[in-house]
Amino acid sequence: MPTLETELYRGGRFVADDAVYVADGEPLPANALALVSKKRYLAEREVLDAWQGRLGLALETADTLDGLEGTLDRFATIVLRFARYADGRPYSLAHRLRHRLGYRGELRAAGDVLQDQIVFMLRGGFDALEIAHAGTRAALRANRIVVVPTRGTAPVVQSLAAAE
Repeated sequence: MPTLETELYRGGRFVADDAVYVADGEPLPANALALVSKKRYLAEREVLDAWQGRLGLALETADTLDGLEGTLDRFATIVLRFARYADGRPYSLAHRLRHRLGYRGELRAAGDVLQDQIVFMLRGGFDALEIAHAGTRAALRANRIVVVPTRGTAPVVQSLAAAE
């Protein structure tokens, strides 16, 4: 669950976010995208699958996709949390969701999202980014991000469009 103020970046711009992280045991919102934990979804699967509202799944860094087979189409959004900048597990989950399991809904990166990761996140299948880091938000507003090459040269500041 986000504790810092975040902004949602989608489709090349910051947009309003109608998603609500719903704590386990709390009621679901009537007119918003309800983001629930994997634990809650598995415990209340029948009730949540019958619910007529928009449902999303919020996965923590250590969560796996075990137990979610055949249910992914139910989720309008799947949020993958980056607990730490250097943790690559959400990238692996994103790749698995997109390329092996065919998930077509919104994949959202949340947590420790920093500007030099953005190109990799977008290339890896993420559609939206929840950004708390003020410097990253400023870089995106200015359409200038840091692109870190794989080897041999220094980081380059360029526009996001050129980096994609």
